[in-house]
Amino acid sequence: MIIRHVRPRLARTNTPALIEALGRDGFEGYASLFNVADGAGDIVAPGAFTRSLRRRPPQRVRLLYQHFAHEPLGVWEEIREDAKGLYVRGRLNAEVERAQEVASLLAQGALDGLSIGFRTIRARRDAATRTLLEIELWEISVVTFPLLAQSTVTAIGAKSDAAASLKRAAEAFRADNTPVIPGRASARGRGPRSVRSTAAASPGSPSLAAARLAGDDN
Repeated sequence: MIIRHVRPRLARTNTPALIEALGRDGFEGYASLFNVADGAGDIVAPGAFTRSLRRRPPQRVRLLYQHFAHEPLGVWEEIREDAKGLYVRGRLNAEVERAQEVASLLAQGALDGLSIGFRTIRARRDAATRTLLEIELWEISVVTFPLLAQSTVTAIGAKSDAAASLKRAAEAFRADNTPVIPGRASARGRGPRSVRSTAAASPGSPSLAAARLAGDDN
């Protein structure tokens, strides 16, 4: 008789933000999600940002703190639409005191919300919701309570060598804790598989709306 020791399956939990090889002071996430109603009943349609992104490159979309025009934090390096929503990748300015505080709070998980400031170009109203068909994007802020709770930072940066070391350690840990099930081949030797979890949404009722700028028909 062959007796195999089967290790218990490890529980997987969400983390405030993954540490990725984004470089020092870098972070990424989703500033908006398609076809998801926010706290005010607004729904962003796929493609709503397309024209705005063509006219305004990421560096001209301001990276702000809590929608305050006098508190820029750094620059956006990439803003694009994908199947999920509006993906963003930014870099905080390490010389700015507020940006240093935000970087520390992001790393701790105490702050992770993202919120857009925009002007509505075209929209369709229904009984309980408004579908935004075209948006002029002005700024994206790091906020405490985004109106769309799922709009969050999903990964923060570190030095590339440190991030790579942490990823290797995580992969080794997963490999060492792969359960061996009788009748099935071991997962070892197949190579690590990339696993990404998104940040947990901020708890509580949202208190900050996405900024509606001049000309919005809110």
